[in-house]
Amino acid sequence: MSTAAEAPAEMADIVVIGAGFSGIYALHRLRGLDARVVCFEAGDGVGGTWYWNRYPGARVDIESMQYSYSFDEDLQQEWRWPEYFSPQEDLETYANHVVDRFGLREQIRFSSVVNRLRYDEDANRWHVHTDRGHHVVCRYVVAATGSLDATNIPRWPGVESFGGQSYHTSNWPKEGVDFRGKRVGLIGTGSTGIQVTPVVAETADHLYVFQRTANFSMPSRNRPLDPDYEREWKANYPERRAKMLNSVSAGLFDMPDRSIFDFTPEERERIMEEAWNSRSGFRLMRCFTDTARDIAANDILAEFVRNKIRQTVHDPDVAELLCPNTHPIGTKRICIDSGYFEAFNRDNVTLVDVRTNPITAVTPSGLVTTAASYDLDILIYATGFDAMTGSLTRMNVTGVGGRDLRDKWRDGPTNYLGFLVAGFPNLFMIHGPGSPSVLAQMITGGEWQVDWVVRFIENMEKDGRTRVDTTPDWEDRWAVEMEKAADMTLFKRANSWYMGANIPGKPRVFMMYVGGFDQYIRRCTEQVDAGYAGFVRTA
Repeated sequence: MSTAAEAPAEMADIVVIGAGFSGIYALHRLRGLDARVVCFEAGDGVGGTWYWNRYPGARVDIESMQYSYSFDEDLQQEWRWPEYFSPQEDLETYANHVVDRFGLREQIRFSSVVNRLRYDEDANRWHVHTDRGHHVVCRYVVAATGSLDATNIPRWPGVESFGGQSYHTSNWPKEGVDFRGKRVGLIGTGSTGIQVTPVVAETADHLYVFQRTANFSMPSRNRPLDPDYEREWKANYPERRAKMLNSVSAGLFDMPDRSIFDFTPEERERIMEEAWNSRSGFRLMRCFTDTARDIAANDILAEFVRNKIRQTVHDPDVAELLCPNTHPIGTKRICIDSGYFEAFNRDNVTLVDVRTNPITAVTPSGLVTTAASYDLDILIYATGFDAMTGSLTRMNVTGVGGRDLRDKWRDGPTNYLGFLVAGFPNLFMIHGPGSPSVLAQMITGGEWQVDWVVRFIENMEKDGRTRVDTTPDWEDRWAVEMEKAADMTLFKRANSWYMGANIPGKPRVFMMYVGGFDQYIRRCTEQVDAGYAGFVRTA
């Protein structure tokens, strides 16, 4: 762990942690404050999620025309997206273009992992340390560390003993991996595993897909972007960006005003079929008002998707294993795929049910379950992240009185409006727990949150305030609001990473605000307009 003696202290006004899309935008906006700003980035390049996740098939699940910055009109008019749903390499290229276009690269310290954050309450300063010996003392920290950053690899016996090649999808080698002639084991069938499977299956000698939980997935129908569609979007960007900010998901999806029970079975089947065959299968989730909160309505939608799986997968036993039946549709992340279920019709792809027969060990030659052993040359971990909280708790953060953030969050990630944690002044979170996070379109959501933080800091300076905190009471009030919003949905019926369920020992708490992105904006704005209710601002 770094100490102040390891490097001379460098003074700054603000430290931004992370050079993903939110961190990049934070650098751009903070420059307008005439402040000394330093950004630390663990990777050797920018893009965050789209820097690290280079795995085969990595692709965004939001249309490219929406999943982009809105802050500069020339940028959004000039940039060309080749496809409706952009692959990783195009998104990383875009991030680099933005950084260079706006002259932000010189402020970023690359390959620097923040491994200690210590608040000095006497001086009202944060001490930020990295694994490379940096030591920066600053007034504010903006943690743009993302929701899905802290890699999770289950601790099976023998994990370190595997003699072949092993990779976690979030730390994929830049040079790629050659699967030709190889026996490949893929662990995990969430959104990442669903994207990886069809690509690896094309060249591997044999692919074993180890599935604990079947997940709902819909076809992306990705294709080259229609120039007329692009021109129409660009001609109407101002209106559409405004609508995105006033939407539940920070994206443009037609929102229904009809219950699934307003229609006959034949009518609802026709509506769902049209959505399934539309430009994006995501539209299926926006057909009816009640499928996110009424289990009977949800069951009808879920069975429609299960029937699509049965129609696609030739082997009826494999099809049933691939049919999700442990959670309502939409309560885990909905996946968008390019041929996932079709891959199981290939002779070189085997689905292994590790819910019935769990993995017991990793061996030098492969994997062992309670039913069989599998000899493998390559092992791929698509096992996700210590989501929402892991990126912060792994930085060894200590606040007022030396309290460790891990102790503060022992029973769940308390916070106020998703921005502040009581006892950790001047530390702002972007896409952290308590915010809409991944349930809203991330670039639009990140832009709004960064703008809010920058305005907050500007007002602090104007009002002669130097420190902002919140209180446990206001954290509790926000927790009640979050709980009420979640209770109106079916989200808690799923054993998901939204609840921390993928990490042994992590408290089971729903960590996101699900009242809608538009309502989140309203609540944050209301609290500021009400004389900064819930914020303790001091000189």
